[in-house]
Amino acid sequence: MSGHPVVSWSEAGATRSARWRSQSGAPPPRRVVVAGDRTTADAAYRLACEGAALLWRGDFQNARQLLQALARRAGVKPLKAAASPAETFHLYRQAQSQRARTLGMLLLPFAHDYTVPLRRAPDVREACAEAYGPEEGDERSVASLRELLGLIGAHEWRKKGIEIPALGGRIHAHYGVFAPIRSEYVGLVAEAPLPLSPSSSAPALAFDIGTGTGVLAAVLARRGVERIVATDQDSRALACARENVARLGLTGRVEVVEADLFPEGRAPLVVCNPPWIPARPATPIEHTVYDPEGRMLRGFLGGLAAHLEPGGEGWLILSDIAEHLGLRSRAELLAAIDEAGLKVVGRMDTRPNHPKASDAADPLHAARAAELTSLWRLAPV
Repeated sequence: MSGHPVVSWSEAGATRSARWRSQSGAPPPRRVVVAGDRTTADAAYRLACEGAALLWRGDFQNARQLLQALARRAGVKPLKAAASPAETFHLYRQAQSQRARTLGMLLLPFAHDYTVPLRRAPDVREACAEAYGPEEGDERSVASLRELLGLIGAHEWRKKGIEIPALGGRIHAHYGVFAPIRSEYVGLVAEAPLPLSPSSSAPALAFDIGTGTGVLAAVLARRGVERIVATDQDSRALACARENVARLGLTGRVEVVEADLFPEGRAPLVVCNPPWIPARPATPIEHTVYDPEGRMLRGFLGGLAAHLEPGGEGWLILSDIAEHLGLRSRAELLAAIDEAGLKVVGRMDTRPNHPKASDAADPLHAARAAELTSLWRLAPV
């Protein structure tokens, strides 16, 4: 277990240890007690709130029921009155983080091949291998049940895929890669007028910056763009995009390359859908949603003019949710565009279609209900 975090506990009069696994980046719990089918939900919740983790030795399905009972006890409580939308947002994130820590205290053991040595445990080997990588030797490990259920859900999404009408096909998102469940931003790229090309109705080349699953690169290919260079610097995203491109039969037209934002050269069309919220991610996987200090957004704007061919356009796909949360103003966005030597030549807006936009019980409902997702068409001044 050299080089990996380790979790230790006492069991049957002996000290034991195993590799600690956490895709959220949570540290190993300092105190671990062994629990089983006779452990009550009240006792488990008290221990979890005190910072003690419970290593489950009972029936797997009973562990799931216990997690549900813990979730009811750790339900999101009403937030205290906040002075601003930004404060409400930060209080909401704090509450969600505390809840996640509490629910993450119910742990499961894993054998070296990712089997769970508990009664009625499902076969989770494939789901774990997709997230953790191939098993290594005879190493035992421990992870939270809540994380495992997330891995299982991601595995099922990956197998099933997400139907994308603009593609006439499905996109299969890997664990840790932002899934195009919110289809409105994909629809904007499918409908926006392409920059004019002297020889055809579509540009010969486009760059897709931060491609993720590769969905926008695939949409551009379906629209007739002859060649797309799709970039990302996350290894999971690169593998995911390449797999989707191959599955859709677009390998000859979409090249997926590792790069920090832009590839070499210029293109008549450069597209980017950066994370929408300029806040610090609490876990590594949250980088798909949160862009600290708007670094990717500013990096894209700052480098766009140097990577556009004369007469070309950059498409920035961005929600204004940050504006409604008080995290970034419209004036700041326009100033960043202006400072980059760019001008707005057009904009398309669409309303979100996700369930939270109509959930009045959501603490962030006011911001979600007012949200617009926009495709900003940008060109050098």
